[in-house]
Order: sequence, then C-alpha cells, then structure tokens
Amino acid sequence: MSVVALVPAAGRGVRLGLGMPKALVPVNGESLLLRAVRGLLAAGCVQHVVVAAPPDQVELVAAELAELPAAHVVPGGSERTDSVRLALDVVEQVAPEARVVLVHDAARAFTPASVIQDVVRAVEQGAPAVIPVLPVSDTIKRVDEAGDVVSTVDRAELRAVQTPQGFAIDVLREAYAAAGDIATDDAGLVERIGGKVHTVAGHPNALKITTAFDLAIAESVLAAGAPQSTGELA
Repeated sequence: MSVVALVPAAGRGVRLGLGMPKALVPVNGESLLLRAVRGLLAAGCVQHVVVAAPPDQVELVAAELAELPAAHVVPGGSERTDSVRLALDVVEQVAPEARVVLVHDAARAFTPASVIQDVVRAVEQGAPAVIPVLPVSDTIKRVDEAGDVVSTVDRAELRAVQTPQGFAIDVLREAYAAAGDIATDDAGLVERIGGKVHTVAGHPNALKITTAFDLAIAESVLAAGAPQSTGELA
C-alpha cells in the first residue's frame, strides 16, 4: 500500500521573528524542512512527499530539497488548510496509487521514525484516521471571560496531539471536501464528518518548533544527536 506525506510549509514563521519562512530556518546547518522531509522518507514507509511552499518561493524550496527526488514542491495557500488542500490535489498526479496519506508539520523536524511507522501501520490495519499523542502533564484550568477559574479539568483523558497524522486517503479527501473554514488540525475535520480517530503514542522529540526557545532546544539538544539519515536522536 503506497504512502504519501503532505507537508504544509507556506507559513511565514512570524513568531520566530527571523524574517524567513519557518520551514527554511536552519538548525545546525540544515533547514527544518529538509530534516522533516528526509525523516519521513527515511522511516521506510513513505514513498512520496508533497510540500506546499510559499507561492513566491517554490523554486527556493525545490532547491532546498533537490537531494530528495521523492519530494515534490507545489505552491501553498495563505492558510494551512489551503496548503494541505492544494497538496492533496496533487497526489493523483505524483502518487496515483497512494491509499494512505500523512499530514506532517515541517516544524516537527525531529519526529522519530518509529512514530511515523506506527501511524502508517495503524492506517494500513484499518483505522480511517490516526494521530500520535502525548499525555498532558500540566494542570489545566477552565476560565471565564474575566480570567477567573471556573473549574480544574481532569487531565487523565486529555492528550496533546502531534504529527504526522495519518488517514485513508478517501477519508481525508471527504473531510476536506466538507471543510468550509480554517482548521489547524486535520483529524478535527475527520471528526466533523463523523469519522473515528485512533491514537498511537507520540514522542517528546516530535515537539513543534514555534518560538525562539523551541529553536534553541532543537539546536542544543535534538540536532546535536540526530543522525542525518533518520531525523532521530542517536
């Protein structure tokens, strides 16, 4: 069963404040995007990756991924949902035999291969949608508009969601056909159409690099021990 991964990478990375698309931010000499795409392919279960790049930087992104012939670059959209939809539209051309599709954040450039493999395996075994998750470790409070605490949420049932999220390709297409607004979570779109979402164990290394602090962690801890061929800690 062929697997294709979609990587929406058209964001401008405003919160990082580095004046470039976040996906192209270097970590110890290699961009987040290159590390993320290489990690997907090195997991051994992904045959193609479609990257949605900033429309005015498609050639730059393609050059960044030139060493990876299984990576295909297309213009992205103004919102993440637009970029995923545009990448999904290209799958029929680059991987018409694909039956499993992953959606992965370039900012989660150090996701271990084992997480990618677990997500793919769960979809191949029949789950229509699969997400990697971690237990929530912080205490969570529900507050009102004035900022006063209403209640303490039982965190035992709460999970933090990571990527890649995996889907039977027809399920993701149906979810996007029904989506009428912006969404930050693809599995949430499947939930909206009544689809069941299965979970597998995530990994702390799959943190999303959003702020300068996250980037510092990646540079000092993750990249220092990450073999270039897998994107994992040694």
